[in-house]
Amino acid sequence: MDSSEEHARCPARGTCPVFLAMSAGTVRYAPLGLCPALEGSLREEPWGTDSPPQPDQGLPPPLAAVPVPWKNTDPCQGHRESPGALVETSAGEEAQGQEGPAATQLDVLRLRSSSMEIREKGSEFLKEELHRAQKELKLKDEECERLSKVREQLEQELEELTASLFEEAHKMVREANMKQAASEKQLKEARGKVDTILFAEFQAWREAPTLDKTCPFLERVHREDVGPCLDFTMQELSTLVRAAVEDNTLTIEPVASQTLPAVKVAEVECSSTNTCALSGLTRTCRHRIRLGDSESHYYISPSSRARITAVCNFFTYIRYIQQGLVRQDAEPMFWEIMRLRKEMSLAKLGFFPQEA
Repeated sequence: MDSSEEHARCPARGTCPVFLAMSAGTVRYAPLGLCPALEGSLREEPWGTDSPPQPDQGLPPPLAAVPVPWKNTDPCQGHRESPGALVETSAGEEAQGQEGPAATQLDVLRLRSSSMEIREKGSEFLKEELHRAQKELKLKDEECERLSKVREQLEQELEELTASLFEEAHKMVREANMKQAASEKQLKEARGKVDTILFAEFQAWREAPTLDKTCPFLERVHREDVGPCLDFTMQELSTLVRAAVEDNTLTIEPVASQTLPAVKVAEVECSSTNTCALSGLTRTCRHRIRLGDSESHYYISPSSRARITAVCNFFTYIRYIQQGLVRQDAEPMFWEIMRLRKEMSLAKLGFFPQEA
């Protein structure tokens, strides 16, 4: 297209009502599809570039003022519209073209606002969840720390208890070992000191226990311990006491306060003036003896009581052996008899507990 001429036409001929041709100094109106009479009436009007265009004189009225009959034709001729409708349509399309970007921009703004709102709500929700999770995690950490302290305390107490138990067990083992060593030592010493003849006599008696004085073992004990221990000044009463001890019919009773002379209480507790029936000496007699079923009572001193008690203890033990009540080996039995013989010897010499 030439730069001095500008054409405007629609894509399909017959659908555009006007063909506008402009050239230098010439304006031509050529409505397309008009009748030949109208086309002939159109002319070119030259006008100079230096003079303004004159008013239209003798020209046909404007297109908007010329009534043109319009009707639908076949598809090949197209669809004709009035210029006014074209102007309205162009204005509507222009308005729609102007409203389209504004609506699109409004939709974009709405989408952006909605997106920002959703993002803010999502951010707030995530922050709340994070805060709640941190709070729960903190509580769990505190609980774990508390449980860890409890576990450490229990482990420490368990260690201390275990150490204490091991220490106590070791202590008990040491004490048991020491006692066993001491017993073994005493046994060795005892074996090195026992009169072998006396021990042999005891073993022979143990095989057939009896209270007969004729057996070597009891005959030795009577001769060396029992006889001297029960040998008092009053010989007649001493013989009766010895027979009662051997027959297990002697009774020793504490002296009741009403049987003593009528004196002050302090004198009864501290210095009784009774005479010992066995020794004949004036001593504080706090016990009395009764022989068999006799109703007679004899007051005895503490020394006489200790001697009688020592002999009674010996005879009681050998009776237990005879009856089979002592379940021990020969050596423990023998050493117990030796202890009882020692008590008889000490009592004979005047050594006895003060409470006697």
